Amino acid sequence: MEEVQQLDNAQQYLTFILGGEEYAIAILRVREILEYSHVTHVPSTPDCICGVINLRGSVLPVIDLAVKFGLPPRKPTKQTCIVVVEIEWEGDQTVLGVLTDAVNQVIELRDANIQPPPAFGTRVRLQYLRGLGEVENGFILVLDIDRLLTSEELLTAYPALAAADTESAPSS
Repeated sequence: MEEVQQLDNAQQYLTFILGGEEYAIAILRVREILEYSHVTHVPSTPDCICGVINLRGSVLPVIDLAVKFGLPPRKPTKQTCIVVVEIEWEGDQTVLGVLTDAVNQVIELRDANIQPPPAFGTRVRLQYLRGLGEVENGFILVLDIDRLLTSEELLTAYPALAAADTESAPSS
């Protein structure tokens, strides 16, 4: 019986609202939640990157998940938040902001309560989903935060990474 419990660990997730749907990100990947403040647009970045903010002296790219998921961009409200998350990219931890309509709550989900993503009925590409989390009143879309951005989008979001990548590339 103990082995089953160890294999079916419960994890905490931060839930948030985006376009009327509820999403979740593993709480261990969330660094902090910020009130929305001015985001500086950066030219020549993908549409899903709404810009950058200054986070205690560091430049932090902010991703508009609504745009990434094919929804129209929205005007920020009093509930709009930037969730600062850590993603794994090429073996390194990278920090970025995720724009949400509102942060909801922290919930606990067991692995057994996360079903594979359906092949239909969601605006989010299946590659971005870890699965559907079963909760009392329905389902929550559980995101795989490491798969939200492509390498090209990340390189565009982090010009310093792009410059370092170019410098390390063999010259011809």
